[in-house]
Amino acid sequence: MKLRPNIPAAGKFLLFPVIIVLVVLAVVFLRDYKRGATVGSEHQPVPQKKSLPEPAKPTKVVLDSALAGRWYPADAGRLTRQVESFFAAAEARNIDSVMALILPHAGYSYSAPTAAGALKSTNKAYERIIIIGPSHYVSMQEMLSIPRATHYKTPLGKVAVDTGLVDALLEYPIFQNVPHAHTHEHSVQIQLPLLQYRCKDFRLVPIVAGTCSLQTIEKAAKILKGLIDGQTLVIASSDFVHYGPNYGYVPFTEDVPGQIKNLDMQAYDYIARLDCKGFLDYKNTTGATICGYVPIAILLAMLPSSAVPHLIGHTTSGDITGDFTNSVSYLSAAFSGKWPTEPKVRANPGNRRLTRDDKNQLLTLARRAIVYFLENRKKPQPSDLNVTATEAMEVPRAAFVTLQKQSRLRGCIGDIFPRQPLYESVIVNAINAAVNDRRFRPVSKDECNALTIEISVLTAPEPVGSPNDIRIGIDGVVLSKDGRSAVFLPQVAPQQGWDLNQTLTQLSLKAQLPGDAWEKGAQFLTFQAVIFGEEEK
Repeated sequence: MKLRPNIPAAGKFLLFPVIIVLVVLAVVFLRDYKRGATVGSEHQPVPQKKSLPEPAKPTKVVLDSALAGRWYPADAGRLTRQVESFFAAAEARNIDSVMALILPHAGYSYSAPTAAGALKSTNKAYERIIIIGPSHYVSMQEMLSIPRATHYKTPLGKVAVDTGLVDALLEYPIFQNVPHAHTHEHSVQIQLPLLQYRCKDFRLVPIVAGTCSLQTIEKAAKILKGLIDGQTLVIASSDFVHYGPNYGYVPFTEDVPGQIKNLDMQAYDYIARLDCKGFLDYKNTTGATICGYVPIAILLAMLPSSAVPHLIGHTTSGDITGDFTNSVSYLSAAFSGKWPTEPKVRANPGNRRLTRDDKNQLLTLARRAIVYFLENRKKPQPSDLNVTATEAMEVPRAAFVTLQKQSRLRGCIGDIFPRQPLYESVIVNAINAAVNDRRFRPVSKDECNALTIEISVLTAPEPVGSPNDIRIGIDGVVLSKDGRSAVFLPQVAPQQGWDLNQTLTQLSLKAQLPGDAWEKGAQFLTFQAVIFGEEEK
């Protein structure tokens, strides 16, 4: 609004109200000025004369436990009574300075009595509890996932996530945010009501571990150990030997209960010695189906040599049901001692930046992977292709591989969320783009020389509250609604000449939804991409 400099002459009786209006407008202007409101163009902010206002609090993101009503009661009262009964029946065994636990993670009727015994061993208050569980539902290689959330919710209430530590961990490439790795993962969620009952007020760090080598395990342990303090409890969530045809593990058929216990106790011997490598070697040699072996190994690599182990409990589902045809073991243990109190030295986050040579190597990897597969009908390793993965190529990253022939799309497949090292993602998706894109017939070996390859290396997708936050030409977009979803890479809209509305309309149609489905009730994730490719043939 622009005020006129002269007041119209309308009689003296109008002068006073006009003055009042001017005074009010002046007060509002000065108030907004002091708050940092902009005047005129939004690109011309008013300088701040006073201290900046407090930063906005992070958006509250609550993850609901998917286990209520299946793994434990959904009713808060019934769940509380059940948990109380587990702790009442557990033998009291007080252990000073418990710093870590191994807890089982089956349905409560099977595993909770064993878990409650370990939790009852300590009455120490913890400011932070880290739970590391294995991924049962989402395949991940050489990485661990931590959700971008502020709370977890169970029938007993909400547990606050330690977002500060989560942010610190996500600076390191082996820690990623893979949202669907947490949606149904019971290995972490099953512990929460027990901890809510026993430990009351604490901040949670939920970690889901994929399949990891010793190198990655030791790296994760070093990072975690460098960021925690003496008020932290670390829990490795794991069941032990899964025996029987249902689990594909029948190494013996006689004295099954005794031999299962022997397998479990030999594994625990390595745990009691804090022997991470020995434990992993034992697991690999015997084939012992210990689902949480990676979380246990990370814990063993974290613990100081002065930590004292305590075996708390051991049982099996066969003991409970009387049937050992298929049986799962449940073991709990505590470790007493103190996490080091000396100043923390943060591990090197590592190099995420792709150099020109890295990009050329990845393009070479993609091309050779396609040829190798077409010749041998199996997925190659980088060594099969005479390519050595650099540090940046070993970082877990999601990637799309796009194939073109004579400037026309010939195949495009990729990952949205990181599940494996970047070089693996490029190998797998190059092959899939060539032979598994259902929109096209499989590429033949004779076509390979006519193909042009483009690779898009993605950042981790993040939710946006409104489609208006999507930046055409910068953001890739994932649209989800009514169980359907579709994705466009950042380069798609500019290549097609689409504006935001056209892009979202086409994305809705790609998801097999009505063209206007994006306008109401849809969820959006955005990501950016490093895009590089070969020269067009």
